[in-house]
This record gives sequence, structure tokens and C-alpha cells, in this order.
Amino acid sequence: MIKLILPLIFLAGCSSSVEYERQAKVTTHADEIVTGYGYYGWNENSHRSELKELLGVDPVQTEWCAAFVNAVLKLEDKEGSESVSAFPLTARSFLMWGEETKTPKSGDVVVFPRGEAWQGHVGFYVRTTLIEGIPHYVILGGNQEDSVSLEFYPVSKAIGIRRHSPQPS
Repeated sequence: MIKLILPLIFLAGCSSSVEYERQAKVTTHADEIVTGYGYYGWNENSHRSELKELLGVDPVQTEWCAAFVNAVLKLEDKEGSESVSAFPLTARSFLMWGEETKTPKSGDVVVFPRGEAWQGHVGFYVRTTLIEGIPHYVILGGNQEDSVSLEFYPVSKAIGIRRHSPQPS
């Protein structure tokens, strides 16, 4: 009987996580989300060598959120921010990448400010959720708590939402 009650108590306190899991099962996600999620939980310490190979940088020595987005795009045969910037390892390099959009869809790239004017954070949009009545983007990204994870960012903090635009051949 106790074994049945404990999960119910836990789930009642985690409605946003349960809701995300429920919606994730019925939502079709972009290829970038599916590919990126394959690295979910990889930590820069316990998966350092694997991340170095994937990212092309040492995640312990380099802020690697942009490297993660670029690596996932490359795995999906899409150009990353190196196609538009001399500084593709900076999150804000994605402000020049793709096409701007105001309404994000699964797999779009979202840029947030961090630190000084040239710094930032970048990841893939998964969905929008409300936390205490405030809309937040659920972002799949690298270098979030030193790992590939899902994090919540207030919608009002986003400084750019970009969608992949195929290059003309």
C-alpha cells in the first residue's frame, strides 16, 4: 500500500513535470529535439571525452551551449552559426542565423542574455509552460547545470527566436 501512495504524493507535487511528460508523449518534436535529447543527461565531467568528440571543444574549459546547438544541427545536416558568424561558439552568433520568428515551434533556436553584452545562452525550444502564471520556454540545451538538460526560461527574457531556413542550392 505504501508503495502505491508514495508515487502519488511525489507526482502531486510535480505537476509541471508530469504535464510535460504527458504532452511530450502526444507532441511531435522536431528532429533537432529528438537528436539532442539523445544526449540528455550527459554531464561535462562524467561524459567529458564523449562531449569533446561531439562538440569539438573541451566542455570543462569552454562555455558549450552554442557548440551543442551547432553539433546537433550538424548531425541533422543543417548549417550552424558558423555559416553566419566568425564566432560560432558564442550564443549570440545565432541571432544572425536562420530566420527570425516571434512564435516558436519545436526545434527553433532561442537566445537569452547572460553576463556581458556579447555573452548569452542558446538552446532548442521544446514547448511553453506556465510557472506560477508566468510563461516559460522549456529549452533543451547544453551547458545547463553543466549538462545536456531541459531548463525553464521566462519568455520575457528571450532576445531572439530563430528558425532554420534551408540555404538555396
